[in-house]
Amino acid sequence: MKFAVIDTETTWSDKVMSIGVVIADGETKKEKQSRYYIIDPEVRSGGMYSGAIHDAPADKTCVMSRKDAMEDIKSLLGEEAVTEIFAYNANFDRNHLPELREYTWVDIMRIAAYRQYNRYIPVSAEFCGTGRLKSGYGVESIMNMLTGGYRETHNAYFDALDELRIVELLGLDIQVYENGIIN
Repeated sequence: MKFAVIDTETTWSDKVMSIGVVIADGETKKEKQSRYYIIDPEVRSGGMYSGAIHDAPADKTCVMSRKDAMEDIKSLLGEEAVTEIFAYNANFDRNHLPELREYTWVDIMRIAAYRQYNRYIPVSAEFCGTGRLKSGYGVESIMNMLTGGYRETHNAYFDALDELRIVELLGLDIQVYENGIIN
């Protein structure tokens, strides 16, 4: 089984300007292939993280229209027999990519932010009654718990790779992520 990890960055007017896609092996949780889409003309509007938009490797980067990017992503997911898309705070990405609603979306945050799944959360942390951290459960905070040092780039390509790394570092069986399905 393979799954995809997707991350998006948006413009000041909340339109998708870039999409990072990483296909991973469900057993090893290692990258099989990846692509980075810069959406034109939306990218020209700029956004909070425009400074990092062109930082991805050239051989992974495609600049194209949203329509063409969605067609390419669907083709890639089909070629790899992917039916599940993982994302950190998946509702954000899912809502910004309605063309991919047919896939099962899994929220990595619904696993990483809970003490019953994440053994790296300090015992001294404050929790809700459900076991979820009260605060400090964004990608950067969780990666710092897992690695001891991390700074989020806010580039959709690298962020998708980092989100896959969270899945890998948590070391949980892929079936555990069924608890993070949002649709």
